[in-house]
Amino acid sequence: MKRILSIFLCLTLILGFCPGQTAYAAAEWPSEISISADGGILMDINSGAVLFEKNSHEPYYPASITKILTALIVIENCGLDETVTFSNTAVNSLEPNSSILGARAGDTLSVRDCLCALLLQSANEVANALAEHCAGSIDAFAEKMNEKAAELGCTDSHFANPSGLNNPNHYVSAYDMALIAKAAFNNPTFVEVDSTTYYDVPAGKLKQSPDGWRYYAHHRMLRRNDSLYYDGAIGGKTGYTLLAGNTLVTCAERDGMKLIAVVLNGHQTHYSDTKALFDYGFKNFKSVPVADQDSTYSKVADDLTISGIFSGSATRLTVNKNSAVTLPADGSFSDVTSTLDYDLTDDAPDGAIARIDYRYGDKLVGQAYLEATVTQGYVPGAVNQSTDTAETETVAETIPSKAPDKETEPSSKKTGSNKTSWTSSPAFGIVKKVLIAAAVIGAIGGAVSGIMIYQKNKAQNERFLRHQRREKRLKEWGYSSTEFDMIMEKHLRSKSGIKQPGFRERLRDRFRRR
Repeated sequence: MKRILSIFLCLTLILGFCPGQTAYAAAEWPSEISISADGGILMDINSGAVLFEKNSHEPYYPASITKILTALIVIENCGLDETVTFSNTAVNSLEPNSSILGARAGDTLSVRDCLCALLLQSANEVANALAEHCAGSIDAFAEKMNEKAAELGCTDSHFANPSGLNNPNHYVSAYDMALIAKAAFNNPTFVEVDSTTYYDVPAGKLKQSPDGWRYYAHHRMLRRNDSLYYDGAIGGKTGYTLLAGNTLVTCAERDGMKLIAVVLNGHQTHYSDTKALFDYGFKNFKSVPVADQDSTYSKVADDLTISGIFSGSATRLTVNKNSAVTLPADGSFSDVTSTLDYDLTDDAPDGAIARIDYRYGDKLVGQAYLEATVTQGYVPGAVNQSTDTAETETVAETIPSKAPDKETEPSSKKTGSNKTSWTSSPAFGIVKKVLIAAAVIGAIGGAVSGIMIYQKNKAQNERFLRHQRREKRLKEWGYSSTEFDMIMEKHLRSKSGIKQPGFRERLRDRFRRR
């Protein structure tokens, strides 16, 4: 029980800080906008802040905006000069009247050629061919799609094919689609391809078009000579099926603020909805760099040393410089509150110790990582010898022995103490049974609800594993969890000048509330 309690304390510990109050009330969050589509969202790429949402977590059929995820996975796993050969399955397993390039079985194109045809022409046989090239089969690629979506934080989506053609088990929410688009538009290769407005198919590549030919992007907001052109539009993807209706993903940038608009199940208003979203975002909001404004976490200490930890070493804890928050145009950073969270995801920087969540009222407006940097004489792997024995044992049991950048399952072996490991505890057994049951439900039922339950339980398990990685990272820097928490508390008290409950008191209060 003591072992489980220790893990629970580490998982639930969150420290918060509220900057000094101002004499004026914070500016209201803008709300003067509506869209006709059933679902939609407007998100700031740099901060991840959601500026507008409508049914953002409801699942809808995505149609061809699916190809954004397909392209991202291919870019991350394949070379652009690799040769893709079209199979009979890729060419012939399509719905009638679906968008195609005109490739035939045996035709070959480079991965770059295929990506252009995928994103600009929305060619469905190309999506199949890329999936087979990347993963060996369409089904195997669909597994990669769901794995990638989960990695990006998607919880309301499931993918069954690389094209987006109709399938009852192929759906996405506006929020999840924004997360996917955010990752895609942070990839330079994706942006390079997707921002192209036309592309020439090389001569001699397609049997049907031996002389080659030129095709143009379907997305009208990207074409300067089109009446729907939007100033600042970077890229995007269109989609349409009878079941999905009009779907549209678009990225635009103005004055250093880059926004993503997602429209799902539109009713021939997908372009006007997207324009309304962008106009609303660029007019009413601003992007503010965190490192220039956050005096609380921007430099915890010039030389943060703890007696007995590093032996002549020194570190600095700083906020990563590329972070930003999104605020109302007349809002102030002084109205932002911040919370420290140790639940690090896979994409956290190597030196990250914790994540800072910034809120404006009840809205999450940005995140940043608190990163540790060695300033002198530190050799990674040094361990604090002054740490309490019981604490040392707890940390040792929960930290994998492998490299810190690889996720490992908790070991069931002893680590030198007589305590029972996490994997052999009754609690872990219960969690494991729940996960297995959820997987069986999804496999047997094939229903949307079953899949969603499985994904949520999988996310909980991944959360525990992320906690382990954080513990290991802290240990490499020479800290225990308790030690680091107390250091941060001391710092926050000194910065705020406001009396706050002590570390032990907050933990006690947390358990009293449960």
